[in-house]
Amino acid sequence: MQGPIRAQPACLKLVTAPFFPWLRHVKAQPKSRGRSNSGKHLVTGDEILAEFRDAGALLEGHFILSSGLRSPVFLQKMRIFEDPVRTERVCGALGAAIRESFGQVDLVVSPAIGGIIPGYETARALGCKAVFVEREDGEFQLRRGFEIRKGARVVMVEDIVTTGLSSRECLAAIRKHPATLLGAACIVDRSNGTADVGVPLVSLLKMDVPAYPADQLPPELAAIPAVKPGSRVPA
Repeated sequence: MQGPIRAQPACLKLVTAPFFPWLRHVKAQPKSRGRSNSGKHLVTGDEILAEFRDAGALLEGHFILSSGLRSPVFLQKMRIFEDPVRTERVCGALGAAIRESFGQVDLVVSPAIGGIIPGYETARALGCKAVFVEREDGEFQLRRGFEIRKGARVVMVEDIVTTGLSSRECLAAIRKHPATLLGAACIVDRSNGTADVGVPLVSLLKMDVPAYPADQLPPELAAIPAVKPGSRVPA
């Protein structure tokens, strides 16, 4: 049974209606309906959006993203990841989409902190190991005895891609190792397919949500107090 939704700050509100002005287009990843080679159902973008909405994870307000851009919509993915059953369902779908696009995967690599849970759970769905990179002297590196073995078939897994910056930085760390980098995957692509991470990117949901530099805000957004809901210091 879904637990109660926590109260939100006054400048935020949950998005519960099926459609709202800021979501101009929602697209599912191609081949996102049907069965993968493993027999698991893939899901549509609308179903993934419904997971965020049902979890109380789709927020409307004035948000400072980790990229430094401002947005009227924020996906609080930790409301997804606090529920193990929902996390298994969403990341299982991502694992099926990865297998459909890239075939066998030996290792999932994710950027800390936000990518750790979806990376682990997606790797579990794929039947492979998961490791993560974390920042040391400002750059992503493997630590904690993690290794990427020669020839391993590797996919980078993120939670949400906006500009693709953290994905590109994570991929740069992976390329330092003699593995076979297959591509990248995320649950939500907020760039609607425009972010270039340098490798093929698989996503379960593409969203067209506006994001603005701090000095180019529309009046209706500038009138709302800004909050920083994520874990990373804005760029």
